[in-house]
Amino acid sequence: MKLVILDRDGVINVDSDQFIKSPDEWKPIPGSLEAIARLNHSGFHVVVATNQSGVGRGLFDMAMLNAIHDKMYRALGHYGGRIDAVFYCPCAADHNCECRKPKPGMFHEIAQRFGMELSGVPSVGDSLRDLQAAHAAGAQPMLVLTGKGRKTEATGGLPPGTQVFSDLAEAVRAIAA
Repeated sequence: MKLVILDRDGVINVDSDQFIKSPDEWKPIPGSLEAIARLNHSGFHVVVATNQSGVGRGLFDMAMLNAIHDKMYRALGHYGGRIDAVFYCPCAADHNCECRKPKPGMFHEIAQRFGMELSGVPSVGDSLRDLQAAHAAGAQPMLVLTGKGRKTEATGGLPPGTQVFSDLAEAVRAIAA
């Protein structure tokens, strides 16, 4: 099975320091939905692994998170693409759970659910914690310079072997080549 793991905010959609709290605030990054469709058409299963601490902070509830994801699914459908699963951590940062990135718990759950090792599986994110979780799970960390990506690259300390791309579309060209 061919699998790709994507972060959501800053990779697929425009990020916000105030969190994406409603479907109206969810706006795709230009080219991201077409990139996901390209992955699907190249035989890849696409999953999202996203920290959603806004739920744990009480900024939005699970019904709202589901509505945001429904908008994402519908928008992606217009390009003939799909996301096979969304894995999320609703916990606030101070909760110290195992599923919140940079810990690899979400990635271990993905591996278990899909019945495969994540060794070398492309994992695209825009923050250091995305890359650290991917690296800890044995996946291939890929940084995009959208969202928080430019700041992440400038700060440094990227896991060994991290590949850097301008955006998801460029990353997908490398993955699906």
